[in-house]
Amino acid sequence: MSLTTDEIKKIAYLARLGIDESDIDAYANDLSNMLDLMTQMGKANTAGINPMAHPMDQMQRLRPDVATETNQRDHFQALAPQTEAGLYLVPKVLD
Repeated sequence: MSLTTDEIKKIAYLARLGIDESDIDAYANDLSNMLDLMTQMGKANTAGINPMAHPMDQMQRLRPDVATETNQRDHFQALAPQTEAGLYLVPKVLD
């Protein structure tokens, strides 16, 4: 897929990127090559291949799900300007 100069300018505008006119051809070439690579990768047969969360296919060590901090809600709510029934009261933002 070959990108035109106008398409590169539109992409730069949408991405809020300022690029020099002299660099547009290089950007067009690089982005076209990337899109061609994505097209080739999309054509690859991936049937029967399970997705991986990590390229090394390693298991993540998990820690036990236990509370390690003491409950200090009453202490922190004592510092707040307004609380009610264990909740922080804040001014209404939306009408």
